[in-house]
Amino acid sequence: MKCKEASPVLVIRVGDAFCKACFREYFVHKFRAMLGKNRAIYPGEKVLLALSGGPASSSMLRQVQEGLSRETAKKLRFMPGIIYVDEGAVCGQSLAEREKTLLQLETVLQASGFPYHLAHLEEVFDLPSSILQRVPHNPAGPKDSYKEAVEGFIRQQRQEEGGGPSLPERQIQEKLAEVSVRDAPGMEGLAAPEARLLAAVRTEQLIRLFGSVKTLTAKEELLQTLRNHLILHTARAHRYSKVMMGDSCTRLAVKLLTNLSLGRGASLAMDTGFSDDRHGDVVVVRPMREYSAKEIAFYNHLFGVPTVFTPALDTKALEKASIHRVIERFLYGLQAEFPSTVSTVYRTGEKLSATPGDAGPAAEPERCLLCLCALDTNVGTCERCPPAPGQHRLRSLDPFP
Repeated sequence: MKCKEASPVLVIRVGDAFCKACFREYFVHKFRAMLGKNRAIYPGEKVLLALSGGPASSSMLRQVQEGLSRETAKKLRFMPGIIYVDEGAVCGQSLAEREKTLLQLETVLQASGFPYHLAHLEEVFDLPSSILQRVPHNPAGPKDSYKEAVEGFIRQQRQEEGGGPSLPERQIQEKLAEVSVRDAPGMEGLAAPEARLLAAVRTEQLIRLFGSVKTLTAKEELLQTLRNHLILHTARAHRYSKVMMGDSCTRLAVKLLTNLSLGRGASLAMDTGFSDDRHGDVVVVRPMREYSAKEIAFYNHLFGVPTVFTPALDTKALEKASIHRVIERFLYGLQAEFPSTVSTVYRTGEKLSATPGDAGPAAEPERCLLCLCALDTNVGTCERCPPAPGQHRLRSLDPFP
């Protein structure tokens, strides 16, 4: 143990025993170090936290809350907001169950004091077509170094306070609480009966859409795509420049192997890396990627982080119901026998990087219409490779012109 004084309460790995205070310090430091090392979020930026109610995203919300309230040299200086996407319509929840889940989550959101936005998956039918296009990054963004940006942000705060010290954290929380809002776009200007009727129609359309998809693997991929579109639209509509996802190390290891199995190897660097700039104007960051699911579960239990259970598409599904479930079961089985399995897969993914194709970095590559990742279609021919078996025979059987 680090302190050599208190009694240990948990063991993360063999030889890594922590008391409660040391584990808290270790957990908080890892989150701050991840943000500080990458320096992707500048002071004063608006950051949208994607909250699902699960352990990882709830723990991420707690870290942001503490980062804004603690008086430390590495105090967080961005302006957070929260979004929750209701997926109950396609996950088998009734209307009453969805309303109950929303009430539980809204209690957590209101307690945070941050602005929050509630979105329903049915709203994807009302999204503009621009959601399928990459928007170039605004060149008028932060141009100075990270250190200069921090110093400028502190000077601006002192000027706003008449030359006094920077805003106390309590006042920041009060200002955020003043602008807290429940935002549910898509129903503005409609009376209650009309809004309910439109919601019922959209829900029926969504259920039919997922009913037309035959496999659970395809349904999970479709759900992830639609969820990302809603989060991206909310970020653009409310001028958030960053989106924080709560993907843990364990989840990213599963995603890495799953995407390889699905033929998405070319986009692994963006799907599992810390920063994902495929959308251009909105950058997705994953500050929880260094935490294992075990660490997150211990932290939430020891420090009372509230979580809300919401059923997923694969809840109560068989082990071989989808590729995601097969990979998850395979990886967790190896992890039980070899504790370094998840970290090994995760570290392997860290070595991947997105590189431009042969067209050069100046040319805009072709992109997938749904996920906006660059298509890996510009593959040159290898002159040293011999022709595939039967290639000459196939050519000889071509009809003469």
